[in-house]
Amino acid sequence: MKFTKMHGIGNDYIYVNCFEEKVDNPEEVSIKLSDRRKGIGSDGLILISPSDIADCKMNIFNADGSEAMMCGNGIRCVAKYAFDHGIVDKDELSVETRSGIKHIKLTIENGVAVCALVDMGKAIILPKDIPVLSDEETFINQPITVLGDEVNVTCVSMGNPHCVTFVDDVDSLDLEKIGPHYENHPLFPDRINTEFIKVIDDKTLQMRVWERGSGETMACGTGACASVVAAILNGYCKKDIPVTVHLRGGDLTITWKSDGTVMMQGGATEVYHGEV
Repeated sequence: MKFTKMHGIGNDYIYVNCFEEKVDNPEEVSIKLSDRRKGIGSDGLILISPSDIADCKMNIFNADGSEAMMCGNGIRCVAKYAFDHGIVDKDELSVETRSGIKHIKLTIENGVAVCALVDMGKAIILPKDIPVLSDEETFINQPITVLGDEVNVTCVSMGNPHCVTFVDDVDSLDLEKIGPHYENHPLFPDRINTEFIKVIDDKTLQMRVWERGSGETMACGTGACASVVAAILNGYCKKDIPVTVHLRGGDLTITWKSDGTVMMQGGATEVYHGEV
């Protein structure tokens, strides 16, 4: 099987062109190949396939084999791959995901896609649609108990569920210890991705993320989107004004527009090709 290793600001996946390849058991393949000591090493596996309703389709499998609904960093890489490898010959394309069709505008330099602006769709804040087991109309700045401590969180879905908590210092957090307790909290029936956010100012956030099924990753595009939405809901930032999110792998620019749409802009990098 031929593959391409790519990353979006450090959020790295193994990409397989299923226009040419066939992967019979992607769950098992993702577990085996994502192992950073015995495999290729990645946050998971992304399959790029033909679509009847878009230019191509992406299926995402986490490092533990579970299937994800959407990946913001991954979809930028899919768009770059599709353009660079001739699946599409245009700088605006559509990608089918389990969270619906997403539209991407590529920045092309010297015939290669270097950056992508993604229409991530509208943020979902109704608890039943995230999902969160709550009768509240929203779950904004609500207390939950994690490892015996009460913490306030805001929950948002960007096609996959996110729990955002604001902290004074993200660098000192022991995510290996606390991350699984957020991910598997009984309030979240589908498990959850958790973002730990320090507000620098009204246009800048610092973020670390614990992703369900993968643990701490260098970046999470949907998580950055959810974090900016949560920051605006809590009064830290404003709609229609781009917010820079500093992640461990690099920066993303996120804008939550007045019409409810979230826009994400960031780079995509091809690292190497291989065969396994």
